Amino acid sequence: MTKARLLRLSVVLVSIFMILLIIVYWDNVGTAHFYLHTSFSRPHSPGALPGITTGEAWEALPDVDEFLVKLLSSSLKQNSSASRKTEQLLVQGSNKPVVSNLEENVRGYDWSTHNARNSLDQEKLQIERQRMLREFCANSSFTFPTKERSFDDIPNYELNHLIVDDRHGIIYCYVPKVACTNWKRVMIVLSESLLDQGVPYRNPLDIPREHVHNTSTHLTFNKFWRRYGKFSRHLMKIKLKKYTKFLFVRDPFVRLISAFRSKFELENEEFYRRFAIPMLKLYSNHTNLPTSVSEAFGAGLRVSFSDFIQYLLDPRTEKMAPFNEHWRQVYRLCHPCQIDYDFIGKLETLDEDAAYLLQLLKVDRLLRFPPSYRNRTASSWEDDWFAKIPLAWRQQLYKLYEADFVLFGYPKPENLLKD
Repeated sequence: MTKARLLRLSVVLVSIFMILLIIVYWDNVGTAHFYLHTSFSRPHSPGALPGITTGEAWEALPDVDEFLVKLLSSSLKQNSSASRKTEQLLVQGSNKPVVSNLEENVRGYDWSTHNARNSLDQEKLQIERQRMLREFCANSSFTFPTKERSFDDIPNYELNHLIVDDRHGIIYCYVPKVACTNWKRVMIVLSESLLDQGVPYRNPLDIPREHVHNTSTHLTFNKFWRRYGKFSRHLMKIKLKKYTKFLFVRDPFVRLISAFRSKFELENEEFYRRFAIPMLKLYSNHTNLPTSVSEAFGAGLRVSFSDFIQYLLDPRTEKMAPFNEHWRQVYRLCHPCQIDYDFIGKLETLDEDAAYLLQLLKVDRLLRFPPSYRNRTASSWEDDWFAKIPLAWRQQLYKLYEADFVLFGYPKPENLLKD
């Protein structure tokens, strides 16, 4: 009799656990009208479900992962009808916006359209970029910090740049100073994570800039722990296997110049207090600095590019806090040796790469990438910007960002590293 009661109690407890698990996960899947697109780098058999990879990798999944995979798949049929209706909406591009924002003027945005260069074979280009990245990640003679750790070794707070769109099965790792504002706008439109008077935004350019960079707007991997607890890593791994993952990069030294121009040539109160004041005190021997950036600019007190480089090279900087995201290395933001990215875009070929990616994601009928800004911070500027930077500093700076140069195929700037 006692055994029978224990058996019934066990069945009840297991049932409650499974119901709770379904409810918790449905918070993300059911309400998001989840559906998947096949990851274009992983072809599947005609009978396979879109977005689900078959083979040994899936057969080896733990029981919990298998259950979650089935749960993910079961939602596909329920939401495919609604998804097809959404995809039928063709979003018309905006008219040329009025560029009145001082930051955008300094950045040098060019909102004119550019014709795609037909000579670029995008498919071959992607194959080559991915091949180079994977070869250097596997090359034991090429080392850099954090290279050898596994995905499980990455703390949750370091996964805050991975934005998830469950509606289309997309993960985007954003890199500041690499068109991330417009790519975040695209992710908001696709995920419908932000409403305008109760209606999801359909045109990326309609989304105000202040909402784009609001962390509450996006579902990122570092938020999974609060939502899913101990199952968060299981879900991350499943989505990394099933979803299409992409990032955009640019020449590391040019990105640094762009970050400096954006954050220290403009009156940015936050960056003045957090970074400019310490730099001016440490490297320019200024004391009794104004408390506001407008007063400092009025008195001619501005951080120089030389101050900025000294700050990056100063070993005390990283001891106090990790690099700010605007100049943190891409390998530290996006973990390219731990995450197998399906698409690697570059700012230098933004128009072509963006158009090709939206086609591969099967969302090119839903939206167009906002008219590309051509940041006037170009590679040709490097000689001028680094002219007054001592050779030894340039060489140290290259070592600091060498992994980004090598992993993403940017040539070593030999002209800056020799007398």
